[in-house]
Amino acid sequence: MSIHFQQLSNFIWSVADLLRGPYRPPQYERVMLPLTVLRRFDAVLASSKEAVLKRHAELSSKGIANIDAILNNLAKDEDGTPLGFHNHSQLDFQKLKGDPDNIGQHLARYIDGFSENIRRIFDRFNFEQEITKLEESNRLYQVVARFAEIDLHPRTVDNITMGLVFEDLIRRFNEAANET
Repeated sequence: MSIHFQQLSNFIWSVADLLRGPYRPPQYERVMLPLTVLRRFDAVLASSKEAVLKRHAELSSKGIANIDAILNNLAKDEDGTPLGFHNHSQLDFQKLKGDPDNIGQHLARYIDGFSENIRRIFDRFNFEQEITKLEESNRLYQVVARFAEIDLHPRTVDNITMGLVFEDLIRRFNEAANET
């Protein structure tokens, strides 16, 4: 497991090469942590994505406004356990790569498709600012494409390994900032 976690952490850290210039090493976390979280959510939601999209369309066409709770129960893991969050956007990481010229707009729309509890996470990251900064420096598509290459599905990367990856990344960010 430790080799796998280290390989995964190294791969994610390698994305930092794309951030050099617009970001200094202590600032890499502004992009890498939210995108790691976003990619994990994307993978977790994949198995119930179609059911959520279909139900979202039905509820929206009837004018039902407060649908988060319904869709949160509909989004399930592979064991059938409700996840407590959902994404009703037609987009996912693979589809985001399909339109490089509008990647910033699509990524923001994808994040807006999450249930409110998940959108708040990205609000705390102030991730819209980072999307704009990456787009202005012509790095956003490259970074998203790299994250789309990794499979962070719990079947591939269990929760313990994912936790180790986050710990390692945070350690690296702190070292880059010369913090203890």
